[in-house]
Amino acid sequence: MGDQPEETKIPHDRTSVELFAGGGGLAMGVHRAGFRPLLFNEFNNRACETLIASGGRVLGDSGLVLTRDTAPVPPGPGEPAPLYPGDVRELDLRKFEDKVDVLAGGPPCQPFSAGGVAKGDEDKRNMFPAVFNAVREMRPKAVICENVRGLLRPSFADYFEYIKNELRLPFMERDPRRTWQEHNRSLMEALGEPDPTSHGLDVDGGLAAGDRDPDRYRVIAFPVNAADYGVPQVRNRVVIVAFRADLGVDVVRDFAHEVRAHPFSQGALYRSMRDGSYWDRHHDVPPHVRERVMARLPRDVKDDGRRPWLTFRDAIKGSRADGERLRPLPEVDLARLGEKYDFGEGLFPGHIGWPGARVYKGHTPNELDRPAKTVKAGVHGVPGGESVMELDERVQDPSAPGGWRYLHRYMTVRETARVMTFPDQWVGCGPRGEQMRQLGNAVPVILGEFFARAVSHALDAAGQ
Repeated sequence: MGDQPEETKIPHDRTSVELFAGGGGLAMGVHRAGFRPLLFNEFNNRACETLIASGGRVLGDSGLVLTRDTAPVPPGPGEPAPLYPGDVRELDLRKFEDKVDVLAGGPPCQPFSAGGVAKGDEDKRNMFPAVFNAVREMRPKAVICENVRGLLRPSFADYFEYIKNELRLPFMERDPRRTWQEHNRSLMEALGEPDPTSHGLDVDGGLAAGDRDPDRYRVIAFPVNAADYGVPQVRNRVVIVAFRADLGVDVVRDFAHEVRAHPFSQGALYRSMRDGSYWDRHHDVPPHVRERVMARLPRDVKDDGRRPWLTFRDAIKGSRADGERLRPLPEVDLARLGEKYDFGEGLFPGHIGWPGARVYKGHTPNELDRPAKTVKAGVHGVPGGESVMELDERVQDPSAPGGWRYLHRYMTVRETARVMTFPDQWVGCGPRGEQMRQLGNAVPVILGEFFARAVSHALDAAGQ
């Protein structure tokens, strides 16, 4: 991987703990933003293998070490971070108290996902309570949680408010004999009236602007589309961020404004196609593909001053939002898909062809000149065709529109990792389906980095 870019070198010893680490997307983003990892936790064995295999190449210069100790000790600078491969609820994190700048994690999303059974708080996989317990034991300066947009469904609205209220007052621990609704009423009474300085943002939840209670957190929640932050994928999620109240972070001025001023847009992509700068970057695109894309563009696009969304083609060819240039991925020979041949030849792990992709009504492929569809935790069976891609190559077909049919195939694991902005040094472990599950459940690295960097800036502004 070589030396880190200058902007990602750690300016001082900021630290992080990663729960529900999965394949490492959020952990990599937090590390790239300048945080030294103190602890990783992940329950899935294959994901733990992935974290170990990727190790120091992408998760910290000192790597990580497997531990079965349920009361791990924070490592010092230059020491490997412990990885606990088990249930987070078994961990005793009190030795990390006041040593953690950021607690990060994406609690399992199945309870709130449209693809799951959507039981919400009744689902035993709901791990938000484990996050609240970790906050109580570690007292981190900040918390970053990512979850699916389904958390914003009207049917979950009351429970979503409860999640934020409990994060605001994590030390008002719930009596197990009480329902969450009863506990939420107590939290709301303690919080009092909403802060009038929040300017309509989903922030603060009743904490007065001067409240410096170290047992309280100032909370803000953002619905985000990862494409707006430089990820070559339309991925709608919710990010919840909290700052400990005694630190004096101005959540609106020093954090919310930076995040809401997202640097990329769809309109800017359209403008780059109209002015030709996008095609200058992809000069080898066949004329018939370019003509088809241009015919679909809206006539009028306003200049919003943002940078263009990145596309699936950008990801494959190696363009990244952070300015780093990756090597273009080798072409995949359609005639060899049945061999499950390694087209990366060991240089691009997981760039292996896979046969059997189909396209039909309701199961349409990714287009190269748009951001990819949301990567989901499945290999073949995901709805909507999210793991299938349309190619530049076409064949004559009288039954197809215009008399031509575009060819398609399954995305390789490496192409999927590129769409998730994982570095090429990331090594997924387990069979193909398991690697795709890890990627589908992950946070895109660049999205995680953006939020972690914004948290770091807010802490800097508060002198923390």
